[in-house]
Amino acid sequence: MLFCLLQVVHFRSLEKPKDDEFCLELSKLHTYDDVVERVAHQLGLDDPAKIRLTSHNCYSQQPKPQPIRYQGVEHLLDMLVHYNQTSDILYYEVLDIPLPELQFLKTLKVAFHHATKEEVVIHSIRLPKNSTIADVIIDLKTKVDLSSPTAELRVLEVFYHKIYKIFPLHEKIENINDQYWTLRAEEVPEEEKNPSQNDRLIHVYHFAKDPLQNQQIQNFGDPFFLAIREGETLAEVKGRIQRKLQVPDEEFSKWKFAFISMNRPDYLQDSDVVSARFQRRDVYGAWEQYLGLEHTDTAPKRAYTANQVCSCFAGK
Repeated sequence: MLFCLLQVVHFRSLEKPKDDEFCLELSKLHTYDDVVERVAHQLGLDDPAKIRLTSHNCYSQQPKPQPIRYQGVEHLLDMLVHYNQTSDILYYEVLDIPLPELQFLKTLKVAFHHATKEEVVIHSIRLPKNSTIADVIIDLKTKVDLSSPTAELRVLEVFYHKIYKIFPLHEKIENINDQYWTLRAEEVPEEEKNPSQNDRLIHVYHFAKDPLQNQQIQNFGDPFFLAIREGETLAEVKGRIQRKLQVPDEEFSKWKFAFISMNRPDYLQDSDVVSARFQRRDVYGAWEQYLGLEHTDTAPKRAYTANQVCSCFAGK
């Protein structure tokens, strides 16, 4: 009977989910605390509370999206069962603070796009769960180089090269999902501040047509907002876009510009008034209409670096 309760568990680092790091023979009736204590001993770690475990998904052969909460299961067997199947794999992380403390905090990965530099730095922002986007911006300002001390930041939700949301400052971070959507922070350009009554803030996306999919539009690159003025022609808008993106004349002359609604491009001429096409007052509905920049994706990829220094304002 005792033999039936024993289980050899293969432990893998969550950072290298395909490779076994070590194996432990455990009892299926071992408690949560028993398991993390043995893992901590194996790793030479003094505080078992800094171990966080994640169960194995038997169908995807990947770690489950959500880790096991601190003392969130009673026994080892509960960690290993996935629907009607039993796994012999667990993933572990070594945290910088004890898991019970971490569970009261929310960590967001925010990609900061500098106004003039190509490099994009991903910052891990760790704050109490009841914090807001305003708190994220305050924290981020201590980590990034700004064009001026009074620069304003905003946080966007980006998915598949489109902008879907500008987060309001009062939005709580607890329910924000950065697993599938990219959180992007950027400075608010001066030209967008103090707009006149007839100015429009439009979405601008890069796109190309896929010859293998019936010329279907494929977006790529970094999307952005652009403030357009009443009566401004495409020729004037193009000049501002070229300066913003710093595209050489020879390459920029090959670009085409289109008003795109419901994924259908309507190509524009230099004399067309751009604001006449964009009558929406709000900046949402990104999937419905935007100014498309058609060209080949020849620009060098922006370099992404990670800044893993987290802030913990647990006493906020």
